[in-house]
Amino acid sequence: MKRESIARGKVTIITPHTTFKLSSNESLLDGLLRTGHQIEYQCRNGYCGACRCKLVSGEVSYPTLPLAFIPAGEVLTCCGKPESTLVLDLPAAEKTTTAKTNEVKKEQIPHTV
Repeated sequence: MKRESIARGKVTIITPHTTFKLSSNESLLDGLLRTGHQIEYQCRNGYCGACRCKLVSGEVSYPTLPLAFIPAGEVLTCCGKPESTLVLDLPAAEKTTTAKTNEVKKEQIPHTV
């Protein structure tokens, strides 16, 4: 028996930082980025596994089986399709201070004499 999946735009995503609805035709990764989450990613197609995060509860399907390994209790945010409300455990966002940002910029400027 095939069950109907929840229409996008009605899927609720819950993280330690916020709760939001996934917009129509928006990937889980894009929704997380839109709501200010800092999550690593590379390929956006399920090849590398960089966007993997802990799935506390909920169901995710993969229209095409990703090449990256997905351990039990984790989800690839780039290609996983939420089938229910998801609760994700994401690490706290790292805040970059202005001083640190300026230091990085100064280091990248070549010195000429």
